[in-house]
Amino acid sequence: MISVDEALSRITKAFAPLASEWVALANARGRVLAEDLVAPRDQPHQDISAMDGYAVRSADLGSGEAVLTLIGEAPAGGRFEGVVGPGQTVRIFTGGPVPEGADAVALQENARADGKRITLSGQAPVGRFIRQAGLDVKKGAVVLRAGRILDARDLGLAAGLNRVWLKVRRRARIALLATGDELVRPGEPLGADRIVTTNSITLGAMIENWGGSAIDLGIIADRADAFSEILPELGGVDLIVTIGGASVGERDLVRQALGKEGLALDFWKIAMRPGKPLMFGKVGGIPLLGLPGNPVSSAVCAVLFVKAVIRSLQGLDPIPVEVPAVLGTNLGANDERQDYLRATVVWRGDGRLEATPASRQDSAMFALFAHADCLIKRPPFAEKAKVGDAVSVIPLRLPGA
Repeated sequence: MISVDEALSRITKAFAPLASEWVALANARGRVLAEDLVAPRDQPHQDISAMDGYAVRSADLGSGEAVLTLIGEAPAGGRFEGVVGPGQTVRIFTGGPVPEGADAVALQENARADGKRITLSGQAPVGRFIRQAGLDVKKGAVVLRAGRILDARDLGLAAGLNRVWLKVRRRARIALLATGDELVRPGEPLGADRIVTTNSITLGAMIENWGGSAIDLGIIADRADAFSEILPELGGVDLIVTIGGASVGERDLVRQALGKEGLALDFWKIAMRPGKPLMFGKVGGIPLLGLPGNPVSSAVCAVLFVKAVIRSLQGLDPIPVEVPAVLGTNLGANDERQDYLRATVVWRGDGRLEATPASRQDSAMFALFAHADCLIKRPPFAEKAKVGDAVSVIPLRLPGA
């Protein structure tokens, strides 16, 4: 058996970042930016008013009160084309361009209008209530770096820079292939000895959530020649994920069947729990990751390895994010396998995250995985731990997030 760290290293080194493609701005959420986004102009691109009021020369209000002559207005989306001279003012609205000659805005609450005569009280220092050009973004500034996973705020920022298309990494195409004569899809008739397959649904949703594109190729039978029928359909995928059939049973035929198809096996079996029977190699030049058929083992392996592959293909750091936490219960010593314990978390009064693993970690208990907030990572041969001891957790769904 090899360690989890070694497995991660050997898997991720087999992948290079995917090519880029252009997508419409509205479709770019969740995609990885493939080039720096540079501001083509200042934002705002000119001095604008931050308030409704009057554009003035600061010097005219030096005494604290002035009677000025109204010579025009500057609404948002419009402008006053003239120049504000001594003793003059322009009615201005929030977002309106500050006219030439004016260097401050006096609030409308401090004004009394009598036709063209505007009486203003209070002083207006230079720059008062003016948003200067480039206040938010300067021309030529890198506003979003390549490698950023775009969210709604990023799209809003790009829209403000008048971008319609963004250059992003292509989505990773991942084929899912479940194996087992005992499996049926959800909704199909169940015999006495049949099992509803949940893995393809779970992994497909995970892959889509992580920015990949899942291609569900269904279920193949436990026959040594079954893969020869499906492999021709796999051209153009970036990763093949088989589910089940990677253990040591007589009917676990993945390695045997793929061996006939030219499987170049890198490794098989990892010192981890759950998920020991994990296989990695290449078939037909395409990387293949063989996951255990047990739903919990399969899902935990996906969190660690399938996500890492997708992130490698997107040019991102593939190492799983770990968050510091403290234990909410005592734990015994660990053996030679690295444990990933399903746990729930709460935020303590001192601001720390407290993770409490389920008392039973049977890998057949998928409901427990579905309700888990995180996985507690316990290294091989970890000593006994008590309540309050520090641990590392891999978030699945943190409260309040």
